[in-house]
Amino acid sequence: MQIVHHWQNLPEAARGAVVALGNFDGVHLGHAHLLRTGHAARPEAALAVLTFEPHPREIFRADDPPFRLTLPAERAAALKPLGVSTLYELPFDRAFSAMTAESFVTDVLHAGIGACHLVCGPDFAFGHRRGGDAAFLAARAEALGIGLTIVPPLMDAAGQISSSRIRRALQDGYPERATAKLGRPWAIRGVVAHGDARGRTIGFPTANIALGHHLEPARGVYAVTVTLPDGRTVHGAANIGRRPTVNAGPESRLEVNLFDFAGDLYGQDLAVALHAFLRPEQKFSGLDELRARIAADCIEARRILDLVAPL
Repeated sequence: MQIVHHWQNLPEAARGAVVALGNFDGVHLGHAHLLRTGHAARPEAALAVLTFEPHPREIFRADDPPFRLTLPAERAAALKPLGVSTLYELPFDRAFSAMTAESFVTDVLHAGIGACHLVCGPDFAFGHRRGGDAAFLAARAEALGIGLTIVPPLMDAAGQISSSRIRRALQDGYPERATAKLGRPWAIRGVVAHGDARGRTIGFPTANIALGHHLEPARGVYAVTVTLPDGRTVHGAANIGRRPTVNAGPESRLEVNLFDFAGDLYGQDLAVALHAFLRPEQKFSGLDELRARIAADCIEARRILDLVAPL
């Protein structure tokens, strides 16, 4: 899959695709449905996604807590198996946000990337102050000879499958509900950094990953699988939070203990997928009580993962 970060003077190989429009945060089952519908409309054409980086909300609501389900690398990894051959990941800033809806359709979609067909949801809005909507896009696409399919949202028993519902499920401590809407377990991808090595001193060494711009799920302990840079998957138990027993700091982070693994992971890029929430974050009386509880957590994590994610 080629990733393109601009829309002007593109080679012909990066033009002429069926282009799905949206933020694609999470790349959930609704997004997969959108892409399948787009491909069905023009199966002979390449399939592409046009999205923005950073997410527009990070520009206009910069003081909001982090909310992203997928950062660029994880989003691209999730789009590739859905048949996407080109990802237009256009830089978004206040200057780009001033582009009119007319210019976005004419200059970016038509003249720039040469879309042969567009696909979006009924609530897609674009251009300066969200001046363009699906009806506007339909009229302008028809005038320019571009096909358009407006796809109704994918529903489940509780309503529309959306990134917002997935965020709520994770923040409420239900990763399995997020899995059902994503079609895969939700993962935090990041680079392993040096910590204080306290886990090693109590017999449970951990790989430490900053949450960064990721959504912070419910604080506590999870059964997880970890995908290593070489593609191997390892079971583990992870804590997400502020570690109140040893360091009640202001910043949450992810610490994962990989089962039956030995090796130096510093500087390596890992994807940590959450399968089950074991317990909330809590403060213990000391390191002995903490050590005993971590041991129990690991036993429970192994039991769950042997059932839901056997290696």
